[in-house]
Formats: sequence, C-alpha cells, structure tokens
Amino acid sequence: MTIDEIRAKLKIALNEKRFNHSLGVVQTAVELARHYGADAHKTALAALLHDCAKNYSHQEMFELCERFGVELDETSKAAPGLIHGFLGAVIADKYYGVSDPEIYDAIYYHTVGKPDMSLLTKIIYIADGIEPGRTFDGVDQIRELVFDDIDRALVLQIDYTIRSVINRGGLLHTNTIDTRNYYLRQKQIKVK
Repeated sequence: MTIDEIRAKLKIALNEKRFNHSLGVVQTAVELARHYGADAHKTALAALLHDCAKNYSHQEMFELCERFGVELDETSKAAPGLIHGFLGAVIADKYYGVSDPEIYDAIYYHTVGKPDMSLLTKIIYIADGIEPGRTFDGVDQIRELVFDDIDRALVLQIDYTIRSVINRGGLLHTNTIDTRNYYLRQKQIKVK
C-alpha cells in the first residue's frame, strides 16, 4: 500500500479531527526527521499511522488486542486511552501492510514512551505533542527546543504529559516515568 493509499484509507477510518491531527504530526515529524537525518519516508508512515487505532471504542480495542495477541498491563487495562498505541502498531501491519520494526516501535510507544528510544520513536512521540494543532502552555518552548536538543525537548514533553494526566486524575503509565528518569539520568539533562 502506498502512502497515498494509506492516507485515503485513514481519512475514512478516523474522524476529521483525528485525521487532521495525524497530518499535523506528519508535517512536524518529517521536519524533525530532515533536521536530525532520520528516514523521512519511514517517519511519514509512522506519523500518519500513529493514531490508526484511536477511533475504536474501548470495547473494540480490547477485542482486537485479544484477537491479535496484544498483551496489556494493568495500567492500560484500567486506562484504555493508552491502548491505541500498542494496538495501532499491530493495526499498521495487519490493515495497512506496514510491518517495519522501527515503525512498529514508534507507533507502539508514541503515547507512553520507553527508555532509550530510537530517533524515529522520539520524533513520533514529540511530534504527536507539538504538531501545529496543539496549543497547551509551553508548547512553543518545546517546538523551539526540539531543533537544538531533542532529548531535553522529550523530557519537557513528558513533564507536560505527566502534569496533564495528574490534573485529570488519570493513571500514569510506568513507561512514561521510566522514560523520563532514563533521560534525566543517562543524558544528564537538567530540568529547570
């Protein structure tokens, strides 16, 4: 399936807001890929497909996870909004024919992160948070910083996510905490 065919299929599968968000993530991710020397085609595919499972109901997500053998931890079972990344990686393969392991990883972890992410996975994680449609306080700071220091921008994005989840009274996935701690320790990033 070509990227244009995938885009056309996603336009039907996603609601208009989610589809437009995905196009914004593609724009931001490809810009970051070019800046950091990542594969722009793989980046565009991962960005386009990152939310391909987002418009399923929670019940449909649970059923598809069972059907495709996607194992869910207790946090994801209790906070089904996290499932779309794990399931989306499989949907990208099964429904869109995109089976590249690097793209799979970027889609799988785009919501919760993981320590020691590949460049592509970092790009998709950050682009999802800073695409042009995002308007949260601090987004402009991350947008500027990401072109100078992707790891520091990643930590700022994670910090925003953690604050947002706490303010909503939601559950934090341990991957998100582990990812933040990894980059603070291993990369010796100082948070202001």
